[in-house]
Amino acid sequence: MTSANMKLILSILIFQIVSFKPQFSTPSDHQQQFVYSGFTGGNLNLDGAARITSTGLVELTNDTARIKGHAFYPSPLRFRQYPNGMVQSFSLSFVFGILSSFGDIRGHGFAFFISPSNDFTDAFPIQFLGLFNSTNNGSFSNHIFAVELDTIQNTEFGDIDNNHVGIDINSLNSLKSNTAGFYNDKTGTFTNLSLIGDGPIHTWVEYDANTTQINVTLSPLGQEKPVRPLLSLTFNLSAVLTEQAYIGFSSSTGLSTGHHCVLGWSFGMNRPAPIINSTKLPKLPSLGPISPSKLVEIILPIASALLVLVTGAIVVILVSRHFKYKEVREDWEVDYGPHRFSYKDLYNATNGFNSKHLIGVGGFGRVYKGVLPKSKSEVAVKRVSYDSKQGIKQFVAEVVSIGHLQHNNIVKLFGYCRRKGELLLVYDYMVNGSLDKYLYAEEGRTTIDWGQRFKIIRGIALGLLYLHEEWDKIVIHRDVKPNNVLLDKEMNGRLGDFGLARLYDHGTDPQTTHVVGTIGYLAPELVHRGKATTVTDVFAFGVFILEVTCGKKPITEDTQGHQLMLVDWVNQNWHRNSLLDAMDVKLQGNYDIDEACLALKLGLLCSHPFPDARPSMRQVLQYLDGDVPLPELLPEHFSFHMAALMQNEGRLGSSTVSLLYPSPAMMDFGSISISLNGR
Repeated sequence: MTSANMKLILSILIFQIVSFKPQFSTPSDHQQQFVYSGFTGGNLNLDGAARITSTGLVELTNDTARIKGHAFYPSPLRFRQYPNGMVQSFSLSFVFGILSSFGDIRGHGFAFFISPSNDFTDAFPIQFLGLFNSTNNGSFSNHIFAVELDTIQNTEFGDIDNNHVGIDINSLNSLKSNTAGFYNDKTGTFTNLSLIGDGPIHTWVEYDANTTQINVTLSPLGQEKPVRPLLSLTFNLSAVLTEQAYIGFSSSTGLSTGHHCVLGWSFGMNRPAPIINSTKLPKLPSLGPISPSKLVEIILPIASALLVLVTGAIVVILVSRHFKYKEVREDWEVDYGPHRFSYKDLYNATNGFNSKHLIGVGGFGRVYKGVLPKSKSEVAVKRVSYDSKQGIKQFVAEVVSIGHLQHNNIVKLFGYCRRKGELLLVYDYMVNGSLDKYLYAEEGRTTIDWGQRFKIIRGIALGLLYLHEEWDKIVIHRDVKPNNVLLDKEMNGRLGDFGLARLYDHGTDPQTTHVVGTIGYLAPELVHRGKATTVTDVFAFGVFILEVTCGKKPITEDTQGHQLMLVDWVNQNWHRNSLLDAMDVKLQGNYDIDEACLALKLGLLCSHPFPDARPSMRQVLQYLDGDVPLPELLPEHFSFHMAALMQNEGRLGSSTVSLLYPSPAMMDFGSISISLNGR
């Protein structure tokens, strides 16, 4: 080899040596890993109160109230090998300690997290651990997986105690949690582990992509990792984590503070987390008692603020309670004491008149189910509004009097309560609700058979007879309808809701009042003259009989929007010799024909437009029981149109009208002349 060639070869070798760059073996994306045995010189991203101390531990928070701190691995990790791929298996371990300068006075805990973002500016401190706020807690758009180590029990998150570990997905309402501790490998016994002050704690978090199982394990530093994890949950993190995500730690304080420290940390993707060298870990600082002057400096402002807040809160509560339960009481009500309920008792009985306790809504008020706090009796409480004091004294007196009614077919009225602009009536609670729900199959109720219907008609007749003739005073109900007929547990009909009732002495004439009641059940003379009597109750009872028998409302509309009255419709069927066509189709023909004809004809007779043509309730009961045969009624005796009569401008007794009908006081049924008014 010539000297020239030797020089050329030597030059090439020198160039290669000079230009050589060493190639380190770096793990591929699917085998990312790191380990920190202490953080001195560690490349971590920190925010908030977080810092790396001179001894090499990460301190996330300190003795400052209402702060938050975060520590992140500096770059995001690739949790999926490709954008739509499954989240890969990973494993991590870390060593932490929580210290308090105030003994067992606890700050909020901290959490390990995996998040698509390293910006937690909008996160709240205190119970949200610096991860979420009151708006986004629980939002699927968070894409956050976390393991919380919590030292305060927050009922809003469903925390089990003030020393627990939880697995969180997008929320601090843990999917699974357990009191902090570990299981003994030999005996299987569980040992509690205090998160505060028990020295460094070693934690392992593992996710298996094949089984989608998450395991969380704890043990005191220096002990072997227990075989049985503290928490184990099957959950596919592919539904939560993004392709790339940051990992790190988050913590916060509230009014109580604490030092949340991380001493070491390791991570492995698709492989076990590297072992942390415990001999190289920094020591937890020793937090001795704060000096008295410092303690006073910290506690005094907090105590003063708390005193002002508590005093203000007590004043607000007392004032609000006063107005919340305020009643209207006047001297003349003293005699009615036993029949008056306190508003507080009724408020508590109905859970604050909660909508869940609402059992009925009508034109005159709402009805709530309640349980009286002392007697534990079930009651129905009706709230009725009123605009002025006019007539209130008479009304309360009548309510108390009605409270003395005792009959098996009358709903017991226990008493009343009065507030500004509001009356509350307290009734016995009927478990099966109102009759109309069964007639029209509302609220999932099944229709009732004919035998039950006829029994209810007779029961209400008994109740009205008691009100009209058998009690100390005459009681005019003024609102007889299926909505106000309640059914007890044996499905007996009971007449209820005496909010519109009026009382007067036997042998006296009732006074004219303004018209009250429900359209469709109002007698023509009541609409025209405003005078409620026992026979106006009989009229409403007649419409009630027809409604129960036919299963139709008293007023309906046809396809052209014209109003049709039930009385007229039954009458038309009778004129066509097809009276039984008026029977409720839901009965499917299963009824006693004689009882059905009796009910339909008696309903028409009771709802006759002429007051003197209607029977008394005693006569009604005699007809129903078969003690007295129903007069021979013919369709010709009911040649009227109720809808036209109701619009007759009060000319019911004029010659123009009376010429169209037989004399109401003495109706001639065929060859039989019968007085219907008992005279």
